[in-house]
Amino acid sequence: MSFNSYKEDERSVERSKIQTLKRLMDYLFVYKRQIVLVLVIMGYGVAVSLINPLIMESAIDDYIGQKNLKGLYRLLAAALALNLALVATVKLRMFIMAKICNQILLTIRQELYTHIQKLDFAFFDSRPTGKILSRIIGDINSLKDVLSNFVTTLIPDGLTVIAVIAIMVCKNAKLAFASLLTLPFMAAATFYIEYKAHPRWQSFRKKAANLNAFIHEDMAGIRIIQSFHAQEETEETFDELLEEHRIAFFDAVRLSDAFGSVIDFSWGLGCIFLYFTGIVILGTDQVSVGTFLAFGTYLNMFWQPIHNISNFYNQLVTNIAGAERIFEILDTPSAVADGEGAFRLPKIKGEVVFDHVGFSYDDKVKVLDDVSFCIRPGETIALVGPTGAGKTTIVNLISRFYDTTAGTVKIDGYDVKNVTLNSLRTQMGIMTQDNFLFSGTIRENIRYGKLDATDEEIVAASKAVNAHDFIVKLEKGYDTQLCERGGGLSVGQKQLLAFARTMVSDPKILILDEATSSIDTKTELLVQEGIAHLLKGRTSFVIAHRLSTIRNADRIFVVDDGRIVEEGGADELLRKKGVFYGLSMAQSGLTNR
Repeated sequence: MSFNSYKEDERSVERSKIQTLKRLMDYLFVYKRQIVLVLVIMGYGVAVSLINPLIMESAIDDYIGQKNLKGLYRLLAAALALNLALVATVKLRMFIMAKICNQILLTIRQELYTHIQKLDFAFFDSRPTGKILSRIIGDINSLKDVLSNFVTTLIPDGLTVIAVIAIMVCKNAKLAFASLLTLPFMAAATFYIEYKAHPRWQSFRKKAANLNAFIHEDMAGIRIIQSFHAQEETEETFDELLEEHRIAFFDAVRLSDAFGSVIDFSWGLGCIFLYFTGIVILGTDQVSVGTFLAFGTYLNMFWQPIHNISNFYNQLVTNIAGAERIFEILDTPSAVADGEGAFRLPKIKGEVVFDHVGFSYDDKVKVLDDVSFCIRPGETIALVGPTGAGKTTIVNLISRFYDTTAGTVKIDGYDVKNVTLNSLRTQMGIMTQDNFLFSGTIRENIRYGKLDATDEEIVAASKAVNAHDFIVKLEKGYDTQLCERGGGLSVGQKQLLAFARTMVSDPKILILDEATSSIDTKTELLVQEGIAHLLKGRTSFVIAHRLSTIRNADRIFVVDDGRIVEEGGADELLRKKGVFYGLSMAQSGLTNR
């Protein structure tokens, strides 16, 4: 078992890092007042940091040198007060920024989740769920430090660097020049490392998404894995993905860690140039001890912010790939969305018309080819045919889960592309082969079909599909808690609950895609009685491989190779001895074995 789909990296769109950062900062600038307060606090911190070396210089040259102890004590008291206030403001700044950053992450996560909810099925068809989860959780979490440090590191440290350079130049231009001689080397090395590191961090993010996707599906399919005793194969695949993840991480980290070495080297070399210039070239008679110590302190104050900025830059290179992946999804338009001028679909009667409809999932292979039919309100239409013939695609186009590539689909004369999705789908009941149930009570799961449904409506829908009897036998009845995907219930029970959820929505158009495939024959007969009673006057489309379930349909459409090749009642189609007759005989033969 190779699981090659999990080893394939997602395709990424190349984006300008400056644009990505600017877009990220737009979220930050929503909190202008708080940011201004933080900047004022940091401005105070920068001012105190810049004053401290001058206080030290004055203390040595003006007070200690002159033996003015009273003045020295006053100076030290003032310095102590300034620095104690600095500690308090730092705590306040950290609290404000933590609150802002957490709110921004919440906003981005909500926007991303809301946008993903609106994307069309084609988006989900092409991506494992785990890879989508890695964007919502991991990639967003990676942005926290970038947002916080942009304000708390980049801005104040940038100002500190500029102010330190200005002070150093004013005090002694030659010493300043000597101290900063290594700056061009540091800048060139930093940009080179960033150029090489960014694609490696992009690769790491993709490997992390691959691993996350595999783990998610592996846990979801654990019963199948254990049933076929495939644990060793899945472990091998997991180990391969884990190794790719580890290699990608170390490949990126190995280069990114060079940032610190470059800064430390430039810092140390700058100190050497400072002391060599001050002692050997200028001589100690031209530079006082206080000035020398102040310059050394300022040099540290210059390189420490540079070190912080480089760490931020390294962090930016590391995490900007996460932001790019987030914005890539936010910028992904839904292929199926409310068009300009879309209007609310009025209450429908249930007429459905396909007018020369064609459809392809990939613009290459035609799934439907020139399909036309007209369904009268209240008719029950059965769709039969071999697997892959296009039956499910037809009902997906009625629900507008996909858009036609040719022709039109109309409901009560309205082109489904011209009405809002919400007004269309709220008048339809759709039940597929996937009887998915959410964690929560049985009552909550049934109410999902109609969020404002009363308890009486929930019970009525359950009775209609014969789910009520087994529900009330449970210890807590309708308040029984279900595990993920309805764990603890039989397949048939889960399908009956899904049926009740569809029924409570009181749809005008009902779509049943293999909806009774997991129910035993006796229960199926009871469900069919409930459906016949509940759905009088409603248009329904029934897809079923079990031909015995669709004999009472008003019309049967036989779908083959993307076309409707036969149409009529069951007896009429059997007399024709065409495709339907062949399917019926083949199934009858299998049944009699």
